Amino acid sequence: MFEDLHLASIVVSTIRNAPVLIFAAMAGLFAERSGVVDIALEGKILASAFVSAAVAFTTQNPWYGVAAGVAVSAALALLQGYVSITQKGNQLVGGIAINIAMSGLTFVLAQFFYQQGGRTPDLGQARLFDIVLPGTQALEGIPFIGWFYGHVIGGHSALVYLAFALIPLVHWVIYHSRFGLRLRACGENPHAADAAGVSVATTRYMAMLVAGILCSFSGAYLAIVQSGFFLRDMSAGAGYLALTALVFGNWRPMYTALGCMMFGFFSAVQIQIEGVDLPGIGRIPGSLIQMVPYVVTVIVLAGLMAKSVAPKAIGKPFVKSR
Repeated sequence: MFEDLHLASIVVSTIRNAPVLIFAAMAGLFAERSGVVDIALEGKILASAFVSAAVAFTTQNPWYGVAAGVAVSAALALLQGYVSITQKGNQLVGGIAINIAMSGLTFVLAQFFYQQGGRTPDLGQARLFDIVLPGTQALEGIPFIGWFYGHVIGGHSALVYLAFALIPLVHWVIYHSRFGLRLRACGENPHAADAAGVSVATTRYMAMLVAGILCSFSGAYLAIVQSGFFLRDMSAGAGYLALTALVFGNWRPMYTALGCMMFGFFSAVQIQIEGVDLPGIGRIPGSLIQMVPYVVTVIVLAGLMAKSVAPKAIGKPFVKSR
């Protein structure tokens, strides 16, 4: 019955689904605010997820896995920067090439090393487990407060807290720091920034490096927290959903995070209604339910694309004036 759907479960699932998108969206925000289209978020998520899972399984230490994921994602971001910034190549083509390459390469490497159909072994104790806050047991019996403290505020992994802490931090960096000012200048009017003495290439490379680091946490979260292993194409379009959240949020950190929460909410609802008989409708096929986040994506893009204002220089290679 529909009454079996618990709002509490949806709230907790939303909080746990959102970090994958928040990390990727904040990564894309840095890159695109500097003027570089970061269509390669999907590929960087997959690469960091595979490397994080592989290293965590080998070392039985999840933090080594996270560090390895950071390294490979940052390397891919710098490669993307070299193609887009130094060589002034087509940013969309370069990003899509990384996505396609990582989709195939991660599967091949996983099959070569582990022979488990393109996935890594279960991480077991090498996963990042949830943090139990002090006083959780003492408050457990108190209606609402015990649940709110133990499952909404507490009961999450360290990466969940990092994701939500990033939102105000990124807002401050973008709007209240010298680096953020230069970043926005390079994305809006790189020639004016260059005339003011700002190195557009250096600023964009720094933005890509930050984007690579942040995006790696998205892959690590998928592999080391949510699943406990790497599976082929396990990102399932999270990079593209993150880009949609950027459009929804008009390339602003706070609104972008709201977009990520919205997609996290619909993903949670999708899980809750699967296999449930809805009044007057009956049981919806699982394939249709899995379409929910992507249908929402199309609706958001159709409704907001015309109203969103992207950085003016996004996607345009910078050629220094003589």
